[in-house]
Amino acid sequence: MDSTSGNLSLPHLTPLTEDMNFVVETMREISRISDPQRLVQVYGASVRKVIEVDANISLSRRNLPRPKYKITRSSLWQTAVNPWREQHKLPIFDSGLLSELIYRNEPTVIDDLQVSPDDPAAEYFAGMKSLAAIPMFEGGEAINMVVVMRKVRNGFPPERLPMQVWMTNLFGRATHNLVLSQEVKAAYDIVERELKAVADIQRSLLPAELPAIDGLELAVHYQTSRHSGGDYYDFFKLPHGQWGILLADVSGHGTPAAVLMAIVHSIAHVACNPPAPPASMLAAINSRLVLTYTGENGNFVTAFYGVYDPVRRTLVWSNAGHPPPRLRRADGTVSALPLAQSLPLGIEADEPYGDRITQLSAGDSLLFYTDGITEARNRACELFEVDRLDNVLRLDPGSAPQMIAATLEAVESFAGGEAASDDRTLLALRVE
Repeated sequence: MDSTSGNLSLPHLTPLTEDMNFVVETMREISRISDPQRLVQVYGASVRKVIEVDANISLSRRNLPRPKYKITRSSLWQTAVNPWREQHKLPIFDSGLLSELIYRNEPTVIDDLQVSPDDPAAEYFAGMKSLAAIPMFEGGEAINMVVVMRKVRNGFPPERLPMQVWMTNLFGRATHNLVLSQEVKAAYDIVERELKAVADIQRSLLPAELPAIDGLELAVHYQTSRHSGGDYYDFFKLPHGQWGILLADVSGHGTPAAVLMAIVHSIAHVACNPPAPPASMLAAINSRLVLTYTGENGNFVTAFYGVYDPVRRTLVWSNAGHPPPRLRRADGTVSALPLAQSLPLGIEADEPYGDRITQLSAGDSLLFYTDGITEARNRACELFEVDRLDNVLRLDPGSAPQMIAATLEAVESFAGGEAASDDRTLLALRVE
């Protein structure tokens, strides 16, 4: 070890040969290329420096019935054609020597090349006296082929053919993988744009801003684990200054959950007109879901719906299998609203839902949440759980926005950098 530089000392190294230097530099250049068309050009130019070739043709029979084939490249062409993007420019033939070679499925050397003038590809053989046909296999078949030619007879020693077949097929696989990589990226970009569009549509279904409810301070946090998700919150302006507050969580994640979330949004806005008690509202949503959307696929929706009366400071509510909101009284005590005994929405069409009432006072706070909060995991795969959530509230986080900020800080600190595996929604209200 060199004590001054920290580098490994390698004495008596044998210098690389000129051929090895050429191969290394070629491989380095190829490793930087992401365009298959450019890769073929660079590789072809490198091969011509070490192998004597007077003309070459590349063939393909991909997606063509026997005996048809198409020429994808030729040294006769003045302008290169990109066979992946310009398929319409590739000539297609259905007979002749090239057809016999590619469908033969084996390497072939012809030392004394004689091609009939009637061969449809005769112009590509003009002046050539020998050839080597090197198949490029996919699924055991010669889907592609490279044909190299010389102007002299016996231009391709048979002993070199195995290495040429090996190297050509390795290069062919590399090119094919590069093409597949581009196709996957293009497909991913399309999916990414569509998922973003779905996420934008979903976000548009949520309230653009929080309503001004007399005597209440509101704050909300909405975070999907993917582009879009299944969490949903909403407010409904009701007669006599009352407000409906809905929080729901669709089973599953991603786009399927977002679609069902949009359906719930649509049903809820119909079910609340005319206004109905919370239990009746949930029952209407549930019945429509089961009969039309979820009866056969096993999806469901947990939901909490309450109607707040700012004059009486009461919350009349009903719960369909949703995690019960946490209630922090002004004196610092923390408890949960009673646990729902009813099934989530979308399971049983005639599931009964009941109404309950909670009296609130000045200084009281309610924190609604989806299970992405309490089921957040740390690196030890432990859950955040309700007890930690209650501990945050006991510390009197203050205003509704501060309540949400303190909860998120506690969840993120507990998770230790682990990404959210489920959507996370928090809705806080504080009685002023």
